[in-house]
Amino acid sequence: MPVIAALLALALPGPGRSAEAEANEAVSHFTLDNGMEVVVIEDHRAPVVQQMLWYRAGSADEPKGSSGVAHFLEHLLFKATDKLEAGEFSAVVAANGGRDNAFTSYDYTAYFQRVAADRLELMMKMEADRMKNIRLTPENIETERDVIIEERNQRTENSPGALFNEQLNAAQYLNHRYGTPVIGWMHEMQELDLEDALNFYQLYYSPNNAVLVVSGDVEPEAVRALAETHYGAIPANPDLPERLRTEEPPQRAERRLTYHDERVAQPYVSRSYLAPERDPGAQEAAAALTILAEILGGGTTSYLAEKLQFDSQVATYTGAFYRGTSLDDTTFNFVVVPAEGVSLEQAETAMDAALASFMEEGVDAEQLDRIKLQIRAQQIYARDDADAVANRYGSALTSGLTVADVQAWPGILDAITAGDIMAMAEKVFDRRASVTGWLMKEEAAQ
Repeated sequence: MPVIAALLALALPGPGRSAEAEANEAVSHFTLDNGMEVVVIEDHRAPVVQQMLWYRAGSADEPKGSSGVAHFLEHLLFKATDKLEAGEFSAVVAANGGRDNAFTSYDYTAYFQRVAADRLELMMKMEADRMKNIRLTPENIETERDVIIEERNQRTENSPGALFNEQLNAAQYLNHRYGTPVIGWMHEMQELDLEDALNFYQLYYSPNNAVLVVSGDVEPEAVRALAETHYGAIPANPDLPERLRTEEPPQRAERRLTYHDERVAQPYVSRSYLAPERDPGAQEAAAALTILAEILGGGTTSYLAEKLQFDSQVATYTGAFYRGTSLDDTTFNFVVVPAEGVSLEQAETAMDAALASFMEEGVDAEQLDRIKLQIRAQQIYARDDADAVANRYGSALTSGLTVADVQAWPGILDAITAGDIMAMAEKVFDRRASVTGWLMKEEAAQ
């Protein structure tokens, strides 16, 4: 079967079903008496289950001066609890043939285990234990602080691109905590102590600030019974604060920066624009920007690739990126890597000319149809990945969205028109709310 025919067979809805219904999973959603949200996603094709516990507490929720404490605490939760010794949690998961890990972002911290379906209760029992019963010592603090500092050294300090992106984010956000790196600023990480970790833990790690997502070979009522037994016994935190963030002032001036580093192997131009996020009940703007990113920079068939990589050959790579799942305003980003002999100034000029050309020409109808088809197919393929499905719901619910919003998203994407896309491009591509950066070698700057 030809590729396009295979995509059509996969992506078009079956008889009596909408595109939105075809793209969604069998989902149950309920809330325990203590305020803990539970999402169950059934998939009985394999006897495997994934438990993910998401907290509505990320790096953007940290107190000023303690950047990195959310990620620091994520590490510390693998230490001892009232019932488990340090390292025993992961050892038990491994002994039961599973895998576990955790991650921190701006808006959430999540912990997960993927195991055989009949081990779910054991995972819940251990995860509920460390929700309220971690035992930290000064030695834990010293050891794990060294670990996160080394992680920053490896992933950020040793990477010119990572350092460059930190500076871009800091320039984009004048007042919001999205301008602070998730891992933290080095000088503040070095001062994190036991009190910082416990204060963050006691404030945010409670059932009424958590979302439990269970995906795989499970029955919703069985999950409900287990969740009530193990998580439902934990009291809610009556002092949980309202989730308020400092807001960005109106951005009225374009910002620019040049980052020089002798380790740079490939110079490039990057630009970010402040952009709206997905809002509950009003996701149309984010849907238009999601498709716009695909049109402009989604691979070798995108508009920028055609103009800069193939027609003028001034670039070896072009990309456009938009991450709409965010509690507060996010960014729309471009990257252009110049070809051999092309300066960063020439690459930026070519990018601006291509964007101006796009704003005049508008959206190509055939390209829009093709992108929508690809998006529908990707959404259906993604249902085969329990991890991806659980991430989709967990990240959404901890970023201000609802299960209904997640379920409605495929249909909203499908209904976006060329006019919707151009209206959002006109709104977002405001140079007064942008940051343009050049990453280059030291000698190039000189």
